[in-house]
Amino acid sequence: MYSTEIIWSALVAKAASGSAGIGWRRIAAQVGVPGTTVRGWLRRFAGRAEAVRVFFTRAGLGVGIDLPAAAATGSLVGDAVAALGLLVAAVRQRFAGSGPAQPGWQIAGAASGGRLLSPGWPPR
Repeated sequence: MYSTEIIWSALVAKAASGSAGIGWRRIAAQVGVPGTTVRGWLRRFAGRAEAVRVFFTRAGLGVGIDLPAAAATGSLVGDAVAALGLLVAAVRQRFAGSGPAQPGWQIAGAASGGRLLSPGWPPR
């Protein structure tokens, strides 16, 4: 079992690679997880990236105040990660001054109820 922080690090690494698209083996080496595990995470996330983008965008726009929607990145995974960036900005805006800022992976985990890669999430 891997933490949300590790899983999210792999997803962000994939999104950050942009059109160059670094492979799962290299990402696995970066996060210290077996390659086949990372490959599975990336495949599951890519298969639901559009639904995740919509979920995080709606959540971010619902929580934040006058935040623009996340700009398109050119990849489904990148767009979903950018939508989480919108949600992170919204949460930090809404709760500014109420304690230390939470990292994006914690907000992703909380928003998904810990089910980011689970079957049936995000709800349709």
